[in-house]
Amino acid sequence: MERKLTTKTIVITGMFAAVIAVLAQIAIPMPSGVPITLQTFAIALTGAVLGARLGTAATGIYILLGAVGVPVFSNFTGGLAIIAGKTGGFIWGFLFLALLCGAGATLKNKPLGVATGLLGLIACHLLGTLQFSLLTGMNFPESALLVSVPYLPKDILSLILAYALGLQIRKQLLRAAILPPQAPKKAPL
Repeated sequence: MERKLTTKTIVITGMFAAVIAVLAQIAIPMPSGVPITLQTFAIALTGAVLGARLGTAATGIYILLGAVGVPVFSNFTGGLAIIAGKTGGFIWGFLFLALLCGAGATLKNKPLGVATGLLGLIACHLLGTLQFSLLTGMNFPESALLVSVPYLPKDILSLILAYALGLQIRKQLLRAAILPPQAPKKAPL
């Protein structure tokens, strides 16, 4: 099925890229250099509301804006140095988080939808930990204990809340014909 790119679709995708940028600024600095932020919530919400394709597109726009120097990353930072730095793996991992949260939001089986989003969260944490490990010279388990494990409870809660809220917003946007209609997918057996 070919999907038509509409003005509404472009606007809503851009709006969610902006939502991610705004929520990224709510940050608590940590000694590891990886701040506690609302980015995970924002990315999961974006995926849940927009679905896999548009959610990943909005996240990609956010990353591209940051890459060219627009200060959209946490603490009003931007540029390739951030993406290539200690937190960059998490930023790249946001693409997988948005994709899988978006895919999960279209499943009829809600627990499986959340589990699909959790796979995206795992991918995000793996990429983030790997890049942190490579750049700091710490081994992977030490890096995980420093920049992933302490953040997991907050990120899992963020994902669940974003999924629940996102499905409600998605339903309203579909009803208002702002999002293109999409039939929920059945989970594979």
